[in-house]
Amino acid sequence: MVTFNDIVRAYENMKNIVHSTPLDYSYTFSKHSSNEVYLKLENLQKTGSFKVRGSYNKLISLNNQLLQKGIVAASAGNHAQGVAYASTMLGIPCTIIMPTGAPISKIQATREYGANVELHGDGFDEALAHALSLKDQSNKEFIHAFDDEDVIAGQGTVGLEIMEQIPDVDAIVCPVGGGGLIAGVATAVKEKNPSIKIYGVEASACPSLAHSLKEMEPVTINAKPTMADGIAVKRPGIHPFRIAQKYVDDMFTVDETEIAQTMLMLLERNKLLVEGSGAVSLAATLKQKLPIKNKKVVTIISGGNVDVSFISRIIERGMVEAGRFMRFNTILKDKPGNLEKVLQVITALQGNILDISFSHMGDKIYPSYAQLSISVETKNQEHIQEILEALKNKGFTTEMI
Repeated sequence: MVTFNDIVRAYENMKNIVHSTPLDYSYTFSKHSSNEVYLKLENLQKTGSFKVRGSYNKLISLNNQLLQKGIVAASAGNHAQGVAYASTMLGIPCTIIMPTGAPISKIQATREYGANVELHGDGFDEALAHALSLKDQSNKEFIHAFDDEDVIAGQGTVGLEIMEQIPDVDAIVCPVGGGGLIAGVATAVKEKNPSIKIYGVEASACPSLAHSLKEMEPVTINAKPTMADGIAVKRPGIHPFRIAQKYVDDMFTVDETEIAQTMLMLLERNKLLVEGSGAVSLAATLKQKLPIKNKKVVTIISGGNVDVSFISRIIERGMVEAGRFMRFNTILKDKPGNLEKVLQVITALQGNILDISFSHMGDKIYPSYAQLSISVETKNQEHIQEILEALKNKGFTTEMI
């Protein structure tokens, strides 16, 4: 099992190779959570996530003669970029198998970090199977994303940094996918100070470690789609599971609404672009799911690799969930003045009209009538209800879309 000394050794080996990332105190998030909240900003790490720590530590642990044959890995995102960067730093040939549906931006980034990228399969499982087959055929070393002791030790350096930056920390909240990050952090922290609480957070769509801990063994679960795709791992690793059994104090989940709201808050309040998997630890803290109050809490923001085409959808989703955006239809008599009446109601209540469209065709639209679709920027859920009620009082029937 990984030891504290393994993590200290990894920490010494990667000095001047990876960033010692900032620990940022947030007054806003502290107020929302009834704790002193600090953000460990691994989204500012090289390659945009903590993954480079474990990848680098694994590679330097391997025999040089073996490494010259090259390495192979499978990933749809952050692990791919971490392995590619570390292998290029060490001059090691690297092949990454990525699913054919992986975001183009992540494929390009992995190639730019120096890896040979091969696209195979519709999802991660098929890409992984192909990578393992390639490993057997070529006798190359396979770099696992989380179920490896050297990888775990590398990820544990995040925990060492936190204890150096805030020695009197009371709790650390960690995103959980396959379990490599929380296993490393928990080992580093608990072996130094057992009184510090270690909490794990998963997407409610894929709570594999929480289920495994209840079953007392690693289990494979049926996962649902989630915007936190970086932690959507259906089965935790054996090594992380055993460490979690020993050191993790509790596990929590957050849903898609909570993730979207937190991503939007990080963007607005802290000017931080954070991926869904990187936001879950803060989401659980802000929703006050942790059984602590008035404590010093560090939430690990594990990554910031958001696909550019996805950003606008995340912002819109977060605004909808926070009551900052509404879109509705209403049927109007197609005559001068009716549109103005609707707009007057909205503007009188200080709604900011973003978009308007008309349609004269549809199942619910009779001759001489039109369907108005309108998007409005609002203040909160109460403001939305106020606008809908005012429209109703003016005789307009609305349908939210």
